[in-house]
Amino acid sequence: MGSLQGKTLFITGASRGIGLAIALRAARDGANVAIAAKSSVPNPKLPGTIHSAAEAVTAAGGQGLALKCDIREEDQVQAAVAAAVDTFGGIDILINNASAIWLRGTLDTPMKRFDLMQQVNSRGSFLCAQACLPYLLQAPNPHILTLAPPPSLDPKWWGAHTGYTLAKMGMSFVTLGLAAEFGPQGVAVNALWPRTVIATDAINMIPGVDVGGCRTPQIMADAAHAVLVREAAGFHGRFLIDDEVLAEAGVTDLSGYAVDPSRPLLPDLFLD
Repeated sequence: MGSLQGKTLFITGASRGIGLAIALRAARDGANVAIAAKSSVPNPKLPGTIHSAAEAVTAAGGQGLALKCDIREEDQVQAAVAAAVDTFGGIDILINNASAIWLRGTLDTPMKRFDLMQQVNSRGSFLCAQACLPYLLQAPNPHILTLAPPPSLDPKWWGAHTGYTLAKMGMSFVTLGLAAEFGPQGVAVNALWPRTVIATDAINMIPGVDVGGCRTPQIMADAAHAVLVREAAGFHGRFLIDDEVLAEAGVTDLSGYAVDPSRPLLPDLFLD
């Protein structure tokens, strides 16, 4: 397995959950990690801030940088990217992790919520890529990894929550486009999605989900690491699934990732 030692990662929404897990896995290699998120002060409902995440990265062996950034705001994204470059000298990897979710039907989706999902998910991923690409194109092994599902036009995923599906598939189509544009220039632009529901605070948005049937964020962190250490040239436009990535890396016993190994696992959205 390769190493991310000395690499600089710019991770959106990394104050908690999957983003933080990816940051800490990279930190164990000695990576620099820019934590770009809105959470600058503690929230009693959602643990973790950019400051606690950056401290955890440093404690794990990396160098953490806390960047307060709302990825809906172009000036904030540009400033955060500039700060990361000023601190670490460049950017090697962009992780588009930030995402907004609302699993309701059309009549139960306020337009404010609809707009939030489109602005954070697809637009935010595009904006962060646009801001990071000038530096990624100068990096020796650049990656953009977006947490998005394989594209699907199956009506069963659209009818239940059109707004969220549109926003999430938007991230997938942004990945397709960026891969086609920048893959030939040597940037590995790919997506990663979990086979099962992951035990993060976001699952509170999914009615009826039992955390016992989930896997921990560590499986996504380990899968992301396996992707990011790969040679970027010729590796783009892939929609990767966490367990398949780990199997390819020789990891087939996934029981340690289960919250409760005795419980059946809950499949994630957008996978058949």
